[in-house]
Amino acid sequence: MTPSWRKPAGAFLILALIAIWSGAVLAASPLIQRLPMLVQALVYLFAGIVWILPLKPLLRWMETGRWR
Repeated sequence: MTPSWRKPAGAFLILALIAIWSGAVLAASPLIQRLPMLVQALVYLFAGIVWILPLKPLLRWMETGRWR
């Protein structure tokens, strides 16, 4: 059985997703700094969790070759 190209491609996509998402949060940080500290914590908590949502279909694709 030959190894699938989907796993290395998926790992690269995961790293790209993390880089893009962290760059977006970094770009928004001047706006977030103006918020009260408790709201900042909630925004960063939300941002730290939301990036995980696209991983489930990506991981499924890496394993099976199907998005759904």
